Amino acid sequence: MNAEEILLKNTRLLSECLDKERMMLPRGAGHFPSVEALKEFMRLVKTIVFPDFFDKQRNSSTIRGYYIGVGVEKLYSLLKREIGHALRFDHDRGETDAEMEAAELALRFIDTLPEIKRLLYTDVEAMYNNDPAVDNFGEVILCYPVVQAMVNYRVAHSLLRLGIPVIPRILTELAHSLTGIDIHPGAEIGEYFAIDHGTGVVIGETCIIGNHVTLYQGVTLGAKNFSLDSHGHPVNVPRHPIIEDNVTIYSNSSILGRITVGHDSIIGGNIWLTYSVPPESRILQRKAVATTFTDGLGI
Repeated sequence: MNAEEILLKNTRLLSECLDKERMMLPRGAGHFPSVEALKEFMRLVKTIVFPDFFDKQRNSSTIRGYYIGVGVEKLYSLLKREIGHALRFDHDRGETDAEMEAAELALRFIDTLPEIKRLLYTDVEAMYNNDPAVDNFGEVILCYPVVQAMVNYRVAHSLLRLGIPVIPRILTELAHSLTGIDIHPGAEIGEYFAIDHGTGVVIGETCIIGNHVTLYQGVTLGAKNFSLDSHGHPVNVPRHPIIEDNVTIYSNSSILGRITVGHDSIIGGNIWLTYSVPPESRILQRKAVATTFTDGLGI
């Protein structure tokens, strides 16, 4: 075969659906949210929630309200359009019905922005209070990956509670890609939440996390196992931990299953925990085993 024949042959093969039609675009084909538009949406959220940090305007209280107002209007228009796409993508709604519902849902989200802002400022304060390496709140807002992760999570969680499909997962996965922090939008996280360093943190869909909780890098709040239905598909039931108030979990610990870590507990590093512990527990790893080896022998 010559080059043209090879290109044509493989184009034909790649265009076939084969037996995987369920992986093709669903009923609302062609109507789905734009990832690039949602990146712009999150940029607008950050400029509204943290004015003067992520925009190019001068720090002036006399005109701040004007710029925030312009940002909120842009946010509403952009979100309304993307929710409409998400509804048609996931639920096969007609264009008119999707637009009407999207407008209502976008306004309902705008109503949640003041509470999202309040929660995010508690997260910034928690990070500041937990890290002696930081000099001021502005450094946390500008530099710390937990801020990016929590902005996306708190927005995504709000959208998920409004019943908006697809978009919440896109938002948290955008933050996951940027920060290495993987938080499912379905998780419930209280105020004053801190993640130090952050890389490799995983928080599952049905986690419930209280107030004043701190996690370090590599912590997994995951499922130990999951149930299957009669068709062999995983069943979406509560399967992730409940972390009560004032808990600290140190690096690389895995807390697995629908267990409860009682309030005011400390979980040390490199712990594998699959059972509930009462309030004020101190769970530490056993003493390391000392041995000898040369050039990797014996590992």
